[in-house]
Amino acid sequence: MLIQRAPDILSSEITRESAYTNRREFIKAASAALMATAASACAGSEARAQSAPRPYDTTEPVTPYDHVTSYNNYYEFGTNKSDPARYAQNFRTRPWTVAIEGLVKKPAVYDLDDLIRGVTLEDRIYRMRCVEGWSMVIPWRGFPLSALIQRLEPSPSAKYVEFKTILSREQMPGQRSRFLGGDLNWPYTEGLRMDEATHPLTLIATGIFGKPLPNQNGAPLRLVTPWKYGFKGIKAIVRMRFVDKPPITSWMEAWPEAYGFYANVNPKVDHPNHSQAHEERLGLTWNPFLSNTRRPTLMFNGYADQVASLYAGMDLRKNY
Repeated sequence: MLIQRAPDILSSEITRESAYTNRREFIKAASAALMATAASACAGSEARAQSAPRPYDTTEPVTPYDHVTSYNNYYEFGTNKSDPARYAQNFRTRPWTVAIEGLVKKPAVYDLDDLIRGVTLEDRIYRMRCVEGWSMVIPWRGFPLSALIQRLEPSPSAKYVEFKTILSREQMPGQRSRFLGGDLNWPYTEGLRMDEATHPLTLIATGIFGKPLPNQNGAPLRLVTPWKYGFKGIKAIVRMRFVDKPPITSWMEAWPEAYGFYANVNPKVDHPNHSQAHEERLGLTWNPFLSNTRRPTLMFNGYADQVASLYAGMDLRKNY
């Protein structure tokens, strides 16, 4: 694949190699301290969330690292929750390129490091909810998608961003077997309206718990929109296309009665197979006197104050 390097990125935007190397070493050292054990990582993240919350962070207890990395929906590797951790271990995430296409000033096939060079990584603790009724609280590391979009300079006529994951049947058993999820058309496709994509909550994640993303969690980069159901969080992104019409996403195409374009968490709209009114929080110790693992589902997954204005005047039962 031809890899182009955008000629009009200013030299002032490029991080010096020495600074980049020092930052990498600092992150590795900090990660080693943070991740001495999964338990200490969870405790550290939880304490950080409760003692010094940043904008948009939740102060709820963090889901343990072992749960976050072993209970995953990633149909490219299988439909069982344990399949991604089992089958993704040898998935190759380097070298990696991302194609930028469509209504944008700087289209090119970018090497991943060139694409994100100079962006500031942030740590954020977000609630994440699956349409199947389970939820987690995850400390993500990444950068606002808006920062990347701003650098790429989309046209004013670009109203949506379409994302595609890698197509690699030799590495992803779910892309070659109906038993392991082959009922979806590959590669996996997702999309956001431009105002959703540029919202401050929307993150391109490159890590969790202060460490690089594990393969089963979407390495090397994935989308995180915490007010939407988890299937919206496309993983292993290799293509972004700026378009003027809403893209047909994978689950919309496969089961339109169950999965709409917006995928906003709305407890008043049931999945055809089950209610969405409650959720089960993974990683908590069940207490029969408190029933603390099962809880009512929050509108927009608890982020209504931040995002409800994006959908003012819309019928959220029709635009599900």
